[in-house]
Amino acid sequence: ITWSVCVGLLGCAAGLGSFIVLRFLLGVTEGPHFPAMSRSISDWLPVSERARALSLGLVAIPLSSVVGAPLTSYLVADFGWRTMFAIMSVLGIVWAFFWYFLFRDKPEESPHVNKQERELIAKSKAANKNSAPIDWRFILTHPAILANNFAYFAFGYMLFFATLWLPGYFLTQHKLDLKSVGWYLTLPWLISAVFLKLGGVISDSLYKKTGSSRLARSHLIWTSQLLAAICFLMLGFSSTLTQSLIFLSLGLGFGMMPQPAFFSVNIDIAKERAGSSQGVTSGFLSLAGIIAPVLTGWLIDVTGSYQAAFFLLAGLTALSVIAVILFHHPDREWKPKVA
Repeated sequence: ITWSVCVGLLGCAAGLGSFIVLRFLLGVTEGPHFPAMSRSISDWLPVSERARALSLGLVAIPLSSVVGAPLTSYLVADFGWRTMFAIMSVLGIVWAFFWYFLFRDKPEESPHVNKQERELIAKSKAANKNSAPIDWRFILTHPAILANNFAYFAFGYMLFFATLWLPGYFLTQHKLDLKSVGWYLTLPWLISAVFLKLGGVISDSLYKKTGSSRLARSHLIWTSQLLAAICFLMLGFSSTLTQSLIFLSLGLGFGMMPQPAFFSVNIDIAKERAGSSQGVTSGFLSLAGIIAPVLTGWLIDVTGSYQAAFFLLAGLTALSVIAVILFHHPDREWKPKVA
């Protein structure tokens, strides 16, 4: 509800200063979402089903753009940006009431969970209990979590770049009007939704077969990130609208594909502290949200094109691949050094 209120207030902003303050508050109110989702998945589901469940929640990110890109383009073009924010605010508040009455924090509190399901969840929790206490030192120094956070920062850079700058890219580079941009952007986000869901299925299937988080999570992350980096590199050389759409769709698709694995790693390693660990990871996402728009704008101003911005995105994604290959070993037993 507080997030929806902030969205509505953005439509009432009187100037740049108030808009920045409200955008900051919007980020604060949306911050708990991913940690809360991770903790809920940890409380409700066994390890072998978490990535698929996470993919169902995370697929809302690209699907919201599939619906939102053309919808917001039309709302802004026909009614203005203030009306667009007001409508989004009302939709969020309506959904919050449905969520309040339908969801419960623990499976034992829900009338929709039977005895057999409760026993399965309890058995999974007991088998997955960590042998060592998990505290903030553990979360902030675990090599696999650190690699996961850096790779998620690279993903966040891609996400905010795509969300905030791709409309401008199609407007200036391919001379499209605002409404056309909204429709063209539905294709990359739709493909991203399919790839994200597929990533959850692949990750859980590998875990069921191997019992290895390294094979099921880490390898999915770095291979997807590598393919995304190649696509963004090629996007920098694209000259036609068709080429741009193909490489953008594949780049966003592969970039979104390991989303369930990112979240699953925090649950696999941090276990009962999954929410806290995911909170740190989401902090890296927020940091990317601060850096990506500013740095991208600066590069475009300096170079006069989007090419350097695409190359930087590809390079950052490639660095995350190296970090995951070297340090992302969620199966290894690890204890922080005591000074």
